[in-house]
Amino acid sequence: MKRDQFYLPNGIIYLDGNSLGPVPKAAAARVQQAVTDEWGEQLITAWNKAGWFHQPRDLGNRLAPIIGAQNGSVVIGDTLSIKVYQALAAGLNLRPERTVILTDSGNFPTDLYMAEGLIKVIDRDIELKVVLPEEVGKHLDETVAVMMLTQVDYRTGRLHDMAELTKKAHEVGAVALWDLAHSAGALPVDLEACHPEFAVGCTYKYLNAGPGAPAFIYTRPDLADKAEPALSGWMGHNKPFSFERTYTPSPSVERMRVGTPPVLQMAALSAALDIWEDVSLHDIRAKSIELSELFIAEVEKRCPEFLLISPRDSALRGSQVSFAFEHGYPVIQALIADGVIGDFREPNVMRFGFTPLYIEREDVLNAVCILEKIMREKSWQQEQFSKRSEVT
Repeated sequence: MKRDQFYLPNGIIYLDGNSLGPVPKAAAARVQQAVTDEWGEQLITAWNKAGWFHQPRDLGNRLAPIIGAQNGSVVIGDTLSIKVYQALAAGLNLRPERTVILTDSGNFPTDLYMAEGLIKVIDRDIELKVVLPEEVGKHLDETVAVMMLTQVDYRTGRLHDMAELTKKAHEVGAVALWDLAHSAGALPVDLEACHPEFAVGCTYKYLNAGPGAPAFIYTRPDLADKAEPALSGWMGHNKPFSFERTYTPSPSVERMRVGTPPVLQMAALSAALDIWEDVSLHDIRAKSIELSELFIAEVEKRCPEFLLISPRDSALRGSQVSFAFEHGYPVIQALIADGVIGDFREPNVMRFGFTPLYIEREDVLNAVCILEKIMREKSWQQEQFSKRSEVT
């Protein structure tokens, strides 16, 4: 769909956009402009002249349609972990009489870490209740303050029904918090229709804004002036340049801003968002399913030793496919050496992402041919492929 707008190294089939998207060709020039024309020529005046100060709000408004959010309900900045912490703390404050954070065992570990850390510092007896993904609905009751879930399981690609679970959470009076890290840019999301209180996500996966790109947070519009930001940072103040001694939060979603926005990284995000202006997420989803189904069929035919652990039903799966294999790590390393980039997750999971912006049927077929060759020749057994790197 947009392959010509990305820099993709020759001879590489990139099936890891679910972890880090490739660089948009326009990003380098946009960042260079921010460095030389803005920072270089305008110096500190660029906060006003180049609009740096309002980037979190303006880019949030550009990202909002991708996640089905209203204008003025999304703000950009900080890391995803910080945004999880903020949203979870705000959710708990909305239900001060309740004692449970409900999540599932497929949630991304850092979300659980942030919850554990938050529980340690607040003066309340809160339980982090972790259940099987398919049993979340059964455990929603009047004790649950916040239901905190990642829509797409990072290991398997299993897709939660956001609308149904949010509805069930609301029926028992719980707050719904969704992590869209593996959803934004991969499939249609409709926050306005689903009506959760909070959503968070990153911009470096399917949105292609680069390593370390800032996260986003969505606050439902009716809560924008009620949600209490746990991290009362300077940039979230109603009048940050009045330099008042006490904190007064902004009356909008901008109260969820914390620190100084990463201007150069936001320049890359701006270039990445340009690509989405004429893209239909429904078309993206249809093509993603087509590519994923082709990959599953070809891998199962040619590499029967692999076990599909992603849902077989495409309606229950995000934009990735995962297979389990006892020696998954060296297989992935051998694939990378042969020009096919996927990734590995413990204990035995090989992950492959399908991003129709730059992946085509030919890429899928060629990738499976290379995978079949590696398995047939057992080249993955070479000692070099078993040496673990820090990042897998």
